[in-house]
Amino acid sequence: MTPLPVATEHARIRLGAALRRLRSAPTSVRCGRLVRINGLILEVEGLPLALDQRALIRTGEGRTIEACCVSFDHGITHLMALDADISVGPGALVYPAGTPADAGGHFELMERQRALPIGFSLLGRVVDGFGRPLDGRPAELSGPPGQGSGRLNPLRRSQIREPLDVGVRAINGLLTIGRGQRVGIFAGTGVGKSVLLGMLARRCAADVVVVGLIGERGREVREFCEDILGPETLQRTVVVVATADSAPLARVRGAWFATDVATWFRDQGRHVVLIMDSLTRFAMAQREIALGLGEPPVSRGYPPSVFQRLPELVERVGNNEDPNASVTAFYTVLLEGDDSSDPVADTARGVLDGHIFLSRELAEAGHYPAIDVERSISRVMPKIADAVQLGHAREVKRMFGRQMRSRDLVAMGAYSPGSDPELDTALRVWPRVSAFLQQGPEDVLDQNASLAQLTALGHDIAGRA
Repeated sequence: MTPLPVATEHARIRLGAALRRLRSAPTSVRCGRLVRINGLILEVEGLPLALDQRALIRTGEGRTIEACCVSFDHGITHLMALDADISVGPGALVYPAGTPADAGGHFELMERQRALPIGFSLLGRVVDGFGRPLDGRPAELSGPPGQGSGRLNPLRRSQIREPLDVGVRAINGLLTIGRGQRVGIFAGTGVGKSVLLGMLARRCAADVVVVGLIGERGREVREFCEDILGPETLQRTVVVVATADSAPLARVRGAWFATDVATWFRDQGRHVVLIMDSLTRFAMAQREIALGLGEPPVSRGYPPSVFQRLPELVERVGNNEDPNASVTAFYTVLLEGDDSSDPVADTARGVLDGHIFLSRELAEAGHYPAIDVERSISRVMPKIADAVQLGHAREVKRMFGRQMRSRDLVAMGAYSPGSDPELDTALRVWPRVSAFLQQGPEDVLDQNASLAQLTALGHDIAGRA
């Protein structure tokens, strides 16, 4: 066979390469242009997208910014960036994620940063609100992605019948939590909230712990993972982080992603504890998004969608049809100026199954954990505790309340012993009540030990009355 001339062979190679490029080129390319930035909202013309669909914005420096569709209006698509650090000018090209883009003579696939699939490979990992690794370890993207449960039929939820051992004596004895309960931890700043959360994470009798750090200071994330959780607890924990400097969409998505992870493990037959710090910062991020979209503020600056999203988030967790699986959730609620009538706190109390108040007065007196047992309540405790425990818990709370209300009178010397028999009893048993309610961060007290000590304290109160 006569070989082709060199020039002809080169032409054939070039023709083959051109044909391959032609076959790989898309039949059409969808893109829009950025026409306006209005606060947090990026307005794009010429690119219709569905709600929550991702898009990528190509900057002049060759970078790409990932964004998400949050609304649309009269041919304008409203996007919000997933990350706070954006640098983009007018006319920037915007492409749907996962589609090809013209890169000057060839096409590139515009792919978003891949996330870890929801699954057992997440255990021991620290990720952001979109499932992207933050711990520097390999992505480990093998395996199909999981999906957390959506809305559950309320009539198919198994009832809360079993107590959860949280390892904190005051809660085990006086505010018993059931598997599948949703509890709020209401606290101002600097009253020991993080320490209590660490105690719950380390000691809860759960197969999996999911921690959502939403709007936290960046300094505290590593401290929480390494010092408060520790390497042993971290092995059964998934930590989802959206720090205070994250974009509002990232903070909101962090709360939803942590919830999805918790419900996925529950659907695999596991007992899960979800700890979210904090529900208030989720509401604040949702407020930023809603105000950016033009919603009117209706209650102390919060738009209506905030009070719709809070119940949607909380109702995802709890029990499903399987009586041997659950998600027990602890949500922290920040009280600005210790004001418990804050609209977010008010809404949270209405949708949660109980609340634990942390007292600044107790914290300032060195009483930790600073749980105000008189203001706190577990709404499912009457169903999962026997009459003896309920009676002892009622007496301890009564003595606590009597002492706290009269301490100023006693401190000033204005009280005459014998004039109030109940207060006399409260004063006599106060050292034991105070010791029962306090617990060191490293002390380990399971449910049985807590109830035994509560019973002994209850008998002591009855004997001194």
